Amino acid sequence: MLKAVIFDFDGLILDTETPEYVSFRDIYRAHGVELELDAWGQWVGTDASSFNPYDHLDRLTGRALNREEIRAARRAAYDALIAKEELRPGVLDYLRSARQLGLKVGLASSSTRAWVAGYLDKLGIADYFDCIRVREDVERVKPDPALYLAAAAALGVAPSESLALEDSPNGALAAKRAGMRCVIVPNDLTGRLTFGEADMKLNSLAETDLRTLLHALT
Repeated sequence: MLKAVIFDFDGLILDTETPEYVSFRDIYRAHGVELELDAWGQWVGTDASSFNPYDHLDRLTGRALNREEIRAARRAAYDALIAKEELRPGVLDYLRSARQLGLKVGLASSSTRAWVAGYLDKLGIADYFDCIRVREDVERVKPDPALYLAAAAALGVAPSESLALEDSPNGALAAKRAGMRCVIVPNDLTGRLTFGEADMKLNSLAETDLRTLLHALT
């Protein structure tokens, strides 16, 4: 029996990932090179230990660029793009339904606490979560299962009693390694990446309600 639902953040609750990619892609193009999606996909849902976009840009251009200047331009482009983003469809309904169904609600993100908390407060949904586990809480982020295991422990449920909602291959791999059911809900960017094992795929959380999804998984 599923007793908890654990949400990823970036790309699942709010699509920060497409603006992140587009802002870097445009910087790369301004320097006459392309940011390959295969290379970028290594970074989605995890940290920069597997892929550093600034180092990669230097390698492609064959020179050390002014990183401070590039960071500022990239951040300005990202801020303009993310300002247009809203909660992904169905997210608020799932948060409300989880409460109504008596499920515990967690969040497991490879991002920093300040990043996640800032957006949750801005979106007005922080109070829906019984626990939040982020990069600072574990030694290794996704695809390592530590974040999901930490979230389940904080909620007082077994991993097998938990449903993870994910948008990225790294996140889905972390959830399955933790022994959880995992439903993937890719966004415009991650829908172009290759996923491994998952229990179900939805194009959007608005595609089916939480009660129906839980029934389908049991």
